[in-house]
Amino acid sequence: MTVAHSDDQAVQLSLHDLISTLEAILLRNGASGPVARVLAANCASAERDGSQSHGLFRMAGYVKNLRSGFVDGRAVPQVRDVGSAFLLIDAGNGYARPALEAAIELAIDKARSAGACILAIGNAHHNGPLWLDVEPFAEAGLIALSVVNSVTYVVPHGGHKRLYGTNPMAFAVPRADGQVLLFDQATAAMAHGEVRIAARESKILPEGIGLDASGQPTRSPQAILDGGALLPFGGHKGSSIAMMIDILAGALTGSNFSHQVDWSAYPGAESAHTGQTIILIDPTKGNGSLRMFTGRIEELVEAMAGAGQTRLPGERRLAARKLAAERGIAIEAETWKQLQAL
Repeated sequence: MTVAHSDDQAVQLSLHDLISTLEAILLRNGASGPVARVLAANCASAERDGSQSHGLFRMAGYVKNLRSGFVDGRAVPQVRDVGSAFLLIDAGNGYARPALEAAIELAIDKARSAGACILAIGNAHHNGPLWLDVEPFAEAGLIALSVVNSVTYVVPHGGHKRLYGTNPMAFAVPRADGQVLLFDQATAAMAHGEVRIAARESKILPEGIGLDASGQPTRSPQAILDGGALLPFGGHKGSSIAMMIDILAGALTGSNFSHQVDWSAYPGAESAHTGQTIILIDPTKGNGSLRMFTGRIEELVEAMAGAGQTRLPGERRLAARKLAAERGIAIEAETWKQLQAL
């Protein structure tokens, strides 16, 4: 349902209607039907969950990548069963999420049979939020950890030039009554998409986020984007985790490391042609039953609250999701105009 609006008012859309709008944009710009459906649902779900940096903000990038030819919007993923607990997926130079969709059911079956499963997705472009990748597995009763290496924006600890991507990771576990506990975070001090949002809104960043083009600390998001760099979170600790993710997502999948991504031959492109690895574990193999495992999770959640933690990871997303279900997804008038232009 679309709520009536004037040119300067926000638009309220249901998730279904927003998905339909985004699907039409992707189809118009070169995606196949199956790819458009998956990407539209993923992007709309991110917007529903309150993510400015991974929701509708990303649509212009999807279109640029499709139009430039850097990403194959009609790619058909190839799933190879290479071991009792290992799936290797070639995304065909397409987006990672359709490749993941092609392997989800088999991966869940393997994890339940073998106790664990690794999904190694190579030759892929990952442009969406990671929490939507791991959430379905946790809802199916599995533990899920996903890592992605991305375009080089981050200086390694003690280094002087970009090497790693923001290299995010997400982790999800099932809770009691069908709930999910998860987190999704970059290994950089701030996600690159959040820096772009801050630059668009002329905001000043906190200390310790990045460097300008001369290597000096800066709080200007635009200075970071204009030849500067992001810093890893936690100094050498974040830098080491970024290295691990470059190995798991790049080397393991046979894909580019972050610093090897090159779109110079595709004007307008802005995507990470890298890899993604997802590790699944069936907790019933180690703790007797899913009910026993989720009971332990609730025990930990109670202890976290007792220690003074006032908000669990992912709670803001769930609150935004609930509000969107009740009122629709609010889209700013200017954003709506941009979508129509696409």
